[in-house]
Amino acid sequence: MILALTVCGIVVALVVVGLFVFGLRRRLIQRSGGTFDCSLRWNAPEAGDGSGKGWAYGVARYNGDRVEWFRVFSYAPRPRRILERSAIEVAGRRLPEGEEELALLSDAVILACLHRGTRLELAMSEDALTGFLAWLEAAPPGQRVNVA
Repeated sequence: MILALTVCGIVVALVVVGLFVFGLRRRLIQRSGGTFDCSLRWNAPEAGDGSGKGWAYGVARYNGDRVEWFRVFSYAPRPRRILERSAIEVAGRRLPEGEEELALLSDAVILACLHRGTRLELAMSEDALTGFLAWLEAAPPGQRVNVA
């Protein structure tokens, strides 16, 4: 009986510590400011298939001439993807369709992009999209920027 209670106590303590570290990581990512909620689909299909598959929830952070994308459900301290401003080409935007409406946040707009030849899609709120496009257009003189 005492052994079972001890094991249960250790499991509960580990869950609490895990949740604390999870929340601390999110706060450390947001500490420097310039963050926004952003789902990502890497190697997206040519035409939006509306399947809702392949999307990962994340938090993006502006850091100079790049956007660092972190998975929400991860303990990793480093970004999962780094998108350089000079390598992003915007192909278009659309609203979620089909199963994507269930896979993404309710007010999401999908931005189709190319990054170094890889097709990707970013899903973010309308306000975050406005800020992202403004960040792309605010490139220093001489940088090539392609915003559709």
